Amino acid sequence: MIKRTYAICANCIMDTSDSNITFDSRGWCDYCNNYHSNILPHWHTDQRGEREIMDKVAQIKRDGIGKSHDCIIGLSGGVDSSYVTYLAKAKFGLRPLLFHVDAGWNSQQAVNNIEKLVDGLGLDLHTEVINWEEMKDLQLAFFKAQVPHLDTPQDHAFFAGLYNFAAKNGVKYILTGANYSTECVREPLEWHYHASDLRQLKDIHAKFGTRPLKTFPMADIFTYKLYYRFVKGVRVVKPLNCVPFHKEQAMQELVDKFGWQKYAHKHYESRFTRFYEGYWLPKKFGYDKRRAHFSSLILTGQMSRDEALERIAKPAYDPETVAQDFEYIATKLDLTVPELQQLMDGPNKSYRDYRHAMSLIELGTRALRAVGVQRAIIR
Repeated sequence: MIKRTYAICANCIMDTSDSNITFDSRGWCDYCNNYHSNILPHWHTDQRGEREIMDKVAQIKRDGIGKSHDCIIGLSGGVDSSYVTYLAKAKFGLRPLLFHVDAGWNSQQAVNNIEKLVDGLGLDLHTEVINWEEMKDLQLAFFKAQVPHLDTPQDHAFFAGLYNFAAKNGVKYILTGANYSTECVREPLEWHYHASDLRQLKDIHAKFGTRPLKTFPMADIFTYKLYYRFVKGVRVVKPLNCVPFHKEQAMQELVDKFGWQKYAHKHYESRFTRFYEGYWLPKKFGYDKRRAHFSSLILTGQMSRDEALERIAKPAYDPETVAQDFEYIATKLDLTVPELQQLMDGPNKSYRDYRHAMSLIELGTRALRAVGVQRAIIR
């Protein structure tokens, strides 16, 4: 690949670390232009959005008559899923079952936040614990594959566990924390490839894994997008796109009402994710996911560009914590620190170096974009 001359967007902070980024004559990137032309005109958090979500809430309640729970929410302990949980019970009057996947990497903050929401709202929690030996083997396989997307095993366990449970138990509505407010700029696939590409997951494990994945939850993108949707009748609802959702205000509301604890950055409720996003990606590949996170906040008026530039110039977390996490992760994966460092220093690969279903996924993405379901840029 020909190395591009460095450039950064004049409006947000996305730059040429996304190799496919384009800029217009003003110096604005395609993410910014897509936001203003394709997302903002269709994103309603006013009375129209309220009517839309309350109509959906009424339908969920009707369909849930006679059931113990009328919907399910995947709860990580992070701000998005926590705030959806709060809205569902306290504001909408729904009866959600909270579903948590324990993949072995929860921070104590995440555990505390989950407990505070469960107790504070009086909700039921179902926890699916992933077999650690299988999880460890799959994660080691991704380290050995030398790809950027180390979090795929954990992400796949989260969504596959949730969707499989919903389909198996006749749950018709999944409420998620997906939102435009903090995610209108999505990370490029070269930074964070589709965790739902089961072909890739199986290929990497076949090449580098050492034990069969007998109980690890699996579901490819076509299973949950097509079969679960049209055959099983599972619907995904995104409440945060219908109400005002300001990240800092939402976190403070959770703190005030439940004693919820804030995280340094998005997705840092997992110690592994903190290491992967804050160290592995920027140190080994030059990809900093904070660029996408901060750019989303710039576009939605929650952060100034100057503040984003000031924060992105600093490491995601301090060297002492990096060293602690490095040793912790090595030990948990049965590696020595030098062995983990050797993996860190290995030749960089990408999802293209292994079997993948990208052509089919792209076809599906274009179809969803054509009918207005997918509006954010995913490439």
